[in-house]
Amino acid sequence: MKREVYRNLRDISHEELLSPGGTLCAGCGGLLTLRLFHKVLGKNVVFVNAAGCLTMLAVFPFTPLRSSWIYTAMACAPAGAQGIRDALDILKEKGEIPPEEDLKVVVVTGDGAAQDIGLQSTLAAIHRGLDFYYLCYDNEAYGNTGFQMSASSPYGSRTTTSLATPFYPVGTTQQRRDLFEIWRVQKPPYVATISAAYPLDLSEKVYRAGKRAGPKLFIALSPCPPGWDVKPEWSVELARLAVRTGIWPLKEAVDGNVAHTQIPTRRRPVEDYLSKQGRFRHLFAPQRNEEAIARIQAEVDRYWEEVTGEKPSGKIAVRRASNG
Repeated sequence: MKREVYRNLRDISHEELLSPGGTLCAGCGGLLTLRLFHKVLGKNVVFVNAAGCLTMLAVFPFTPLRSSWIYTAMACAPAGAQGIRDALDILKEKGEIPPEEDLKVVVVTGDGAAQDIGLQSTLAAIHRGLDFYYLCYDNEAYGNTGFQMSASSPYGSRTTTSLATPFYPVGTTQQRRDLFEIWRVQKPPYVATISAAYPLDLSEKVYRAGKRAGPKLFIALSPCPPGWDVKPEWSVELARLAVRTGIWPLKEAVDGNVAHTQIPTRRRPVEDYLSKQGRFRHLFAPQRNEEAIARIQAEVDRYWEEVTGEKPSGKIAVRRASNG
């Protein structure tokens, strides 16, 4: 992807539209993603929040946002976005608000709402061609209620409802659902995966999406320190490792046509990513589960072989990751 605007970190706005000192967990990947997302969109935004971790961000009468924030139930955030978008369009048509005071409508959800409880309303909004942004902060479980398994929980991870036991030693036995593909097959104008560890890639994608009318959908891998059982200061590094190991591909689909915006030429082994997280600790201790680790690696290798047409070389990347 040739970047038009965000070529280096100085191109990202220094204006903070999300104040520090909020009530969310230290190291929250979703919060960092929202901060960068908001910088690109500017002040004229109304966020429609499906119940989840980020609901704790703006609790009446307090808010850290220099924009509007509306709270909905998990299943109906896209319906709320539809009502807001329709109301704004009617007011513009009547001349009651000038075009420069129009607001961008942004749905913000976790993977529980995006993958499970709110999937139907999201697909309906895509089908209607609703002009809105959709940001899913994907921490791969129901983080706000105790880190229960969602359809995003990866194979081999431990959640509070898919524990590693003698009967199920790998923990989560299901493969995560591919939300990117579920959205892409409807051919919305823009779909992308993003990561806060790659802020330039993230910012450029939000900018590019903004030039198109209709649904603009984003999935952000969002490390969750308490749920992933990692130190808060490891959040960005883990998000970076997810890309460098090939576990989290950075890609976009414009009108259904997919292009990868980062292709790791010498991928790190997946265990470099897995072994740093408590939710995968049972795969390494008290004894290594070689079969499960090999299965995860094979899935990643198979994906990139389909993308590049090349079989994995087995070489380990040693180059320092770019700033995204």
